[in-house]
Amino acid sequence: MWAAIYPLREVPTMKLYFAPDTCSLSPHIVLQELGMPYELVRVNNRTKRTSTGEDFLAVNPKGYVAALELDTGEVLTEGPAIVQYLADLMPEVGLAPAAGTLARVRLQEWLNFITSEIHSGSSPLFNRALPEDVQAIFRDRLFRRLDFIEVNLTSRDYLVGDGFTVADAYLFTVLGWMKGFSIDIGRWPATTHYMQRIGARASVQAALAREAETSPAA
Repeated sequence: MWAAIYPLREVPTMKLYFAPDTCSLSPHIVLQELGMPYELVRVNNRTKRTSTGEDFLAVNPKGYVAALELDTGEVLTEGPAIVQYLADLMPEVGLAPAAGTLARVRLQEWLNFITSEIHSGSSPLFNRALPEDVQAIFRDRLFRRLDFIEVNLTSRDYLVGDGFTVADAYLFTVLGWMKGFSIDIGRWPATTHYMQRIGARASVQAALAREAETSPAA
């Protein structure tokens, strides 16, 4: 069973739509870090149906996770936006620097880098039909981005400041896909230690366990 990292607070219950092994793990980790109550709904990326029988396209016309439904019925999409929204609900936990500060801009800088260069940069590798020479081009570009991350993690434990932030939840999530692309993270020692450190967090373990327990979608 999962356990919240912080005691539950009286906050509106939200609904997180997720699919295994996707970027929706990032906001899920953040929800666990915050100890917020939430409902977890699994999405079948092929059929676009949910474990509760909904048409996911009616929830998010973009057709992909993550999506966070608020108690008002409004739905937030795009992982970097969702995790910042969640972090700002409980600023005392310190998952994001205060808005308007340079540190917050640094956080957004990392979130944009991860989404455009690592997340989007690795997406073509999910297409097994791509010729090997084309895959090699994408891998080479991705390796240069991973070299940049390695340089930064050599001198620090986290991406921003001295503690875990939403950027770390996002980077951990997308780097977790590398094994599926036959990319050995061991090539980057500091990044390897980073992944081990983040992966050992109670929030990460709890999110993964709860996703495994959630009924599959139709």
